[in-house]
Amino acid sequence: MSSPSVRGHFVWHELMTTDTKSAAEFYTKLVGWKTKLWNESYSMFMSGARPMAGLMVLPEDARKMGAPPSWLSYIGTPNVDETAKQATSLGATILKAPTDIPTVGRFAVIQDPQGAAFAAFKGLQDMPSDPKPGIGDFSWHELATTDWRAALSFYKSLFGWEETEAMDMGPEGTYQMFGWKGRMIGGMYTKPTQRPGPAAWLAYINIADSKKAVGVTKKLGGQVLNGPMEVPGGDLIAQGLDRQGAAFAVHSAKPAARSASAPPKAKKVAKKAAPKKAATKTAATKKAAKKKAAKKKVAKKKVAKQRASAKRGGKTPRARR
Repeated sequence: MSSPSVRGHFVWHELMTTDTKSAAEFYTKLVGWKTKLWNESYSMFMSGARPMAGLMVLPEDARKMGAPPSWLSYIGTPNVDETAKQATSLGATILKAPTDIPTVGRFAVIQDPQGAAFAAFKGLQDMPSDPKPGIGDFSWHELATTDWRAALSFYKSLFGWEETEAMDMGPEGTYQMFGWKGRMIGGMYTKPTQRPGPAAWLAYINIADSKKAVGVTKKLGGQVLNGPMEVPGGDLIAQGLDRQGAAFAVHSAKPAARSASAPPKAKKVAKKAAPKKAATKTAATKKAAKKKAAKKKVAKKKVAKQRASAKRGGKTPRARR
């Protein structure tokens, strides 16, 4: 049984696409993941020995409903059936009724009242609370919707999310962040009416360099929609479409945060600086010694001149006598 504390946490992400081989190649090169076959119809993206996300062919029933290739975010709940029932009472639509995944858990695919799809999930094993995202993890979850206030009310009732900070985007409205007790896990906003496409969730993958990812995306045949751009705090993000048209986003920490954790480089610089400091000290010492010698020489000449003058002055009086 999964713990009630899993409620509202993003616990899994899954790419449903039309060409799994092509998608696997795209994301392994973009993110650095590897792929591992789980069964004949499902693969997992891996970071070392840790599963990061799933990969499968877009189901036929989803295609018939007009669903395009896309990422699906799974949100934890202690009881999938109760969550599905509550979601329906709040105006949501059940796209896939609660179903068991043998040896894994139970899930249901739900479309919120504004049209964004997600999965409610309860695992058979306890799931740890969200750790600090590392490279290859999903670090942010963003909802572009038709009415962020209504959407937030829905998810607050369903998963207990709380409003955290809000950012004024000017003419584009408010970007409202959410989480628990001040800890932010995502944001939502009302998308401009001129922007095509339905309401949707977008999960950000934490990578080392968003600028580099933009170049890799283009090289691999994907499309860059936005970025790289700096967000408040100095981090960089970019958004795009993969080869099959599934939307994705990447996020990287600001350069200062990355360089701060590079002690080998710092040691190298310090090593180079040491000889320079020594050389500067030696040059200063030589200069001081040279100046001292010059003063000593001038002093000797002065003494010699005074002695000579005194000697000449002594002879003249005696000569007069």
